[in-house]
Amino acid sequence: MCRNIKTLNNFAPPASSDEIGAAALQYVRKIAGTTKPSVANQQAFDHAVQAIAVATQELLDSLVTTAPPKNREVEAAKAKARSAARFGTA
Repeated sequence: MCRNIKTLNNFAPPASSDEIGAAALQYVRKIAGTTKPSVANQQAFDHAVQAIAVATQELLDSLVTTAPPKNREVEAAKAKARSAARFGTA
């Protein structure tokens, strides 16, 4: 489940609220041990996702780095190459 959580810090342009929300959702799914909560737990699940998203945004806003921003396409290509080396190509 949590393999979909991507590094969000130090990219140009900065991480969008959609990316932050997706990472928060994956985190809560991993912690809860479910991809879809029961009706009884939906409110708590949604609240946790929102709280994690807010905390993530605050963290990203407060981090400081002197490294140049990373390029999303370059990082995606590197990840694809690592995957191909690990699992082979289709």
